[in-house]
Amino acid sequence: MVNLDAFCVFDWRYGSGEMRSLFSYEKIVKTYIEVENALLNALAEVGIAPSICRDHIKICGKDVGAKEVYEREKILGHDIASLAYILGEKCGECGNFVHLGATSYDIVDTTWAMIIRDAISIIKLKLKKVISDLIELSWKYADSIAPGRTHGQHALPITFGFKFANYAYELARSLERLKDAEKRVIKSKVSGAVGTMAAWEEKGLEIEKLVSKQLGVEPHVISTQVAPRDGFAELISSLAILASQLDRFALEVRELSRTEVGEMYEVSERVGSSAMPHKRNPVTAERISGLAKVVRSLVLASLENVPLMHERDLTNSSSERVILPHAFMAVDQMLEDTLILLESIYIDEKAARENLELTRGAILSEKLVVLLVERGYPRHEAHKRVMQLVRSMDENDNFIDVVARDEELSKVIEKDVLEKELKPDKYLGSYRRLIDRATKYAEDVLKF
Repeated sequence: MVNLDAFCVFDWRYGSGEMRSLFSYEKIVKTYIEVENALLNALAEVGIAPSICRDHIKICGKDVGAKEVYEREKILGHDIASLAYILGEKCGECGNFVHLGATSYDIVDTTWAMIIRDAISIIKLKLKKVISDLIELSWKYADSIAPGRTHGQHALPITFGFKFANYAYELARSLERLKDAEKRVIKSKVSGAVGTMAAWEEKGLEIEKLVSKQLGVEPHVISTQVAPRDGFAELISSLAILASQLDRFALEVRELSRTEVGEMYEVSERVGSSAMPHKRNPVTAERISGLAKVVRSLVLASLENVPLMHERDLTNSSSERVILPHAFMAVDQMLEDTLILLESIYIDEKAARENLELTRGAILSEKLVVLLVERGYPRHEAHKRVMQLVRSMDENDNFIDVVARDEELSKVIEKDVLEKELKPDKYLGSYRRLIDRATKYAEDVLKF
């Protein structure tokens, strides 16, 4: 049964106050009542209920709260039936028409749509700020050079701005996904016990239209006893993708803040370790990564809720009371933490420059292959020869010196050319144009 001492459906430590309040027991019950009021208004409009019943629930139900509903649920074992009974008892003559022709999930699914609408708005607002901050960092560090890494190994030179632009682009795609998912999940469900509107006879479509218009949501085209669950599965999947993208950025911070790397880390006055005073732990980034695991785990359950028996069974109900609040509160916390991370992040450009030298010039081996091909050397032979030279280097060798000493290659390319061309700053390709393209894409997404 419901723990009424808890603030929200799952009163855990994560998520902002505004997000947690959306999933509070009081908010959920008040939204149930709002939907019931819209339904009674529609019944009055089409002549099924007396005209005096318009907005009557606002009066007779104004003092009905979560405590009363869930105390009644202990007796009836059904939350929406408990609410319908309470309103029926409190609303006099109009109480005779409360919930008439509706099924519980007309109320629940329409309530979910309204709460999800507000929850997505919170997520989108914070995600837009994250994207904007990344765009700003993309240009602030556009020319700040660092080792690019693949497979955890030095690959080619890159810039921190180029890194940030990649994240801005990816997160802009998540914003697009959320906007697209809204079209399919933020819909009212007003169609009765199996979706045929049987109790309202020929007035069903008009009632659906009136309820939906009052609540500001479009109705599903057709449904069973519940709204189709593919919409929830799409939404949770989109949130999980967003969580994974935030996790990818957090992992970047965590990896680059390692003592032996030291290129990027979060600045904070908090205690790093209870035991070791010297520690500067990336705990904000680690919390992002930890919560991402939770959000990803919710995708499977949301997919399992798509196949319900016939016109529905109850297996989705219990799991969705876990899935939806947890997904939104976790992603909300992750976005809050990402904003903190972006505001406090420190880029150690000197360390990045020093790390570029760890391969003693071999990070530009591809550039040497290009230079050799330009001078008539077959590409595959150039690749093989340069690879042999790199592998022959010892800890005292410098890549340019090794190439210059090579009897075969020294005939093809002079040392002064190597010294001029094999510089990290000269092998960044179209990085600024790519940053520009990515940030413009993200800025366009932010406009809509």
